Amino acid sequence: MPKFHYIALDQNGQEVAGELDASSEAEAINLLRQSQLYPTQVAQEGRGDAAVKKRAKATTPKGKSVKAGANAKVKAKVLMIFTRQLATLIDSGLPLLRGLTVLARQEPNPIMKSTVTTIADNVQTGSTFSETLSQYPKIFNKLYINMVKAGELGGVLEIVLNRLAEYQEKAQKLKNKIVAAMVYPIIVMFIAVAIMVFLMLVIVPRFEKIFEDMLGDKNKLPELTKLVIGFSRWMGDNFLYLVAGVVVTVVGWRLYAATAGGRRAIDKLKLKLPLFGDVQKKTAISRFSRTLGTLVTSGVPILQALNITRETAGNTVVSDAITKVHDAVKEGESMVAPLESSNVFPPMVISMVDVGEETGQLPEMLLKIADVYEDEVDNAVSALTSMLEPLMIVMLALVVGVIVMALFLPLIEVIKGLSGGA
Repeated sequence: MPKFHYIALDQNGQEVAGELDASSEAEAINLLRQSQLYPTQVAQEGRGDAAVKKRAKATTPKGKSVKAGANAKVKAKVLMIFTRQLATLIDSGLPLLRGLTVLARQEPNPIMKSTVTTIADNVQTGSTFSETLSQYPKIFNKLYINMVKAGELGGVLEIVLNRLAEYQEKAQKLKNKIVAAMVYPIIVMFIAVAIMVFLMLVIVPRFEKIFEDMLGDKNKLPELTKLVIGFSRWMGDNFLYLVAGVVVTVVGWRLYAATAGGRRAIDKLKLKLPLFGDVQKKTAISRFSRTLGTLVTSGVPILQALNITRETAGNTVVSDAITKVHDAVKEGESMVAPLESSNVFPPMVISMVDVGEETGQLPEMLLKIADVYEDEVDNAVSALTSMLEPLMIVMLALVVGVIVMALFLPLIEVIKGLSGGA
């Protein structure tokens, strides 16, 4: 990949120079802007202004690239790989600082590379690992930071990092399953709509002209054909309005979802949807159990763990239930009553939480619930996909079949008339 040298201004207006790897100059500029840097000059290795390259090489230590700001972001998969690698290195006996240095040197993502380098520098100057992570809230969320902090205080950072890596891997796996379940019907629906629009706007009007030439009188057409032709004309006349209506609906839905009341109503609907609602509910239970169990097992206080779990629940209905659980625990009461009143958690989950509280093994019980419901999600997704495949195929066949039948019925009548006349 080509190397680019740059001169840029940071958020304080200070001039910085350096180098980074990018496939093109546009990508290099984009990477700099993502890192809150404003490039003034960018030159590719071997081309462009020699002064820029010389200055960049003189002011940037070897191995450093983009300077990541506090608002820097990386994909969940990048963070997951970093956590697993760091956990493996520390578990193997390597000191934290050495592990961070090794990972910074081999990290391919420029944003993450700069972030890890800065973290290593801060740790070397005496800052704690968790304090440094908190400088990058868009990369390391509260769950991550608090688990690392608990690991540092308890002297079990390598164990906590392994738990974090396992948590992220299972969360990513669960997310992939949900995406797989949702993507299939969306693709089929999109194809069905695209085929219908093509037939209605392109094919049906051509057949209409053929029928006019062959039959003349439109009253001789079958009722199904008249209906399809009428619908085709209506779509052609109002196509722009239909597109505008779809755009307005999508924008309106997003604006409604951005409000507190709208978000709550949509989240309730998600849990009650036929077919998909069951998957959504089991996913929410699995995420709640896995997050809370991992936090408490890692040494995070229960009230703080409940607050973090509430923020990462992903569903306001579940978040409201966790708020009630938090208030109950704060008053010294059991978690069972608020969980039961939420109507989200099934009796089996409530019973296991009750047993966990009574035996003092709540974290273990929560992780067992998470394991059970991750398997349930896997089974539900498989069943949903198996059910949707024939349903979608039948639906697509009906849409296309009705249109094709409507177009060929008049031709059959014409053929019959020609055969009778002969």
